[in-house]
Amino acid sequence: MHARLADGSLKPIDFEIPQDPEFEMGGGGLYSTAADYMKFCQLFLHGGRAESGAQVLRPETVELMGRNHIGNINVTLLKTIDSTSSGDAEFFPGMVKKWGLGFMINTADVPNGRSAGSLAWAGLGNTYFWIDPKRKVAGVILMQLLSFVDGQAIDEFSQFEAATYKSL
Repeated sequence: MHARLADGSLKPIDFEIPQDPEFEMGGGGLYSTAADYMKFCQLFLHGGRAESGAQVLRPETVELMGRNHIGNINVTLLKTIDSTSSGDAEFFPGMVKKWGLGFMINTADVPNGRSAGSLAWAGLGNTYFWIDPKRKVAGVILMQLLSFVDGQAIDEFSQFEAATYKSL
């Protein structure tokens, strides 16, 4: 894990999620590889089927997880309570976003990127993913950088997504 210094450079830092936390955070403490993360995303592009052809999730589970589960409520600015770990998070300002079961859902096409109905979320270390079922593409970028929603990290993620779609 790294932290950005005032001059913009990066410095390695000691960082570990508590192994016996006071409470379980959604996704906190999950460890894996970029390849496994992408395999997870691909499940949602293939109706719950793994690359091997094994049915890991039922198609109706995939559909259920990608459906709006907050009705008329919208995802808005996520205010930080600890500015040393995270900035305020506002993905696609001005766009209506919803929550599914485990994913944020954008309700409109993203300029230079994902289609309406795409699924996405992120992790504390500026790890981001999206799943675009309409265009059958997914992306994962893992930066291992604090604080969350680092401006340069968000810019890199946006450029990565735009380059992915440009290459299609």
